[in-house]
Amino acid sequence: MASTDTTPPAKDAGDLAGLEAGLDALETQHKSRTPFHRTLTQKVLPPVVAVLLVLAVWQALVSFEIVDDPTKLPAPSDVWNVLHQAWLQGELLGYIWTSVSRGLSGFLLALLIGTPLGLLVARVKFVRAAIGPILSGLQSLPSVAWVPPAVIWLGLNNSMMYAVILLGAVPSIANGLVSGVDQVSPIFLRAGRTLGATGLKGTWHIVLPAALPGYVAGLKQGWAFSWRSLMAAEIIASFPDLGVGLGQLLENGRNASDMAMVFEAILLILIVGIAIDLLIFSPLERWVLRSRGLLVRS
Repeated sequence: MASTDTTPPAKDAGDLAGLEAGLDALETQHKSRTPFHRTLTQKVLPPVVAVLLVLAVWQALVSFEIVDDPTKLPAPSDVWNVLHQAWLQGELLGYIWTSVSRGLSGFLLALLIGTPLGLLVARVKFVRAAIGPILSGLQSLPSVAWVPPAVIWLGLNNSMMYAVILLGAVPSIANGLVSGVDQVSPIFLRAGRTLGATGLKGTWHIVLPAALPGYVAGLKQGWAFSWRSLMAAEIIASFPDLGVGLGQLLENGRNASDMAMVFEAILLILIVGIAIDLLIFSPLERWVLRSRGLLVRS
């Protein structure tokens, strides 16, 4: 009998290898070091120009006496002198560390509480119906509103500071995770159940990785609420035993009618907020996007 096999196996293997090579080439990201001049012009130069522009406008307002009252708007040099003096006296890093240590400790505690709470709300319908609206309401409540009751309940101590941070940050972290879980495709969940990933195993291996974009957004917002809550607590609940943080430095400047000190505190609060975002949350966001093929390394 004549053979019915008309396609040589070697040709099939060659076609399949060629197809795989083509797909690999499409998925390959060409990694190369970004030229220094490109990094300088695209990432370093724009914020430097923006800062210089703000300083120029600020100095112009003072030099041309558009705002001629130094008790309302000090010159940039006056603020620099206050910063320099605090550095020489060894107080500047103390102001920053007092607030940053409280803020990060409170945020980590909020992370430990907000993550399981968010998973519980996202995965249990009864819990979502019961406390989901409460979390949304707490997220919209100004953090400063929690300072007076926290002082009455806990007194003027660090526990009061952490309570205010938690009440400000936990709802944001939990709601961010709920939003991320809601956006997980049902196909992933069905595939996980088919492979035996159910219960805690499914949550760890399927739900959390798929919900990472929303979760990271909630973490970033939770840190913003932590930092703002802490500043409100330090401004309102000033007490010598608590040490001088950035919020209390701002309040001290207001009490002394020293606008240079007020601007010193404002600039330090702003710099710390920007630094935390650049050092922690921006790299985390880029990693999440890159792991999903949404951001190509240039």
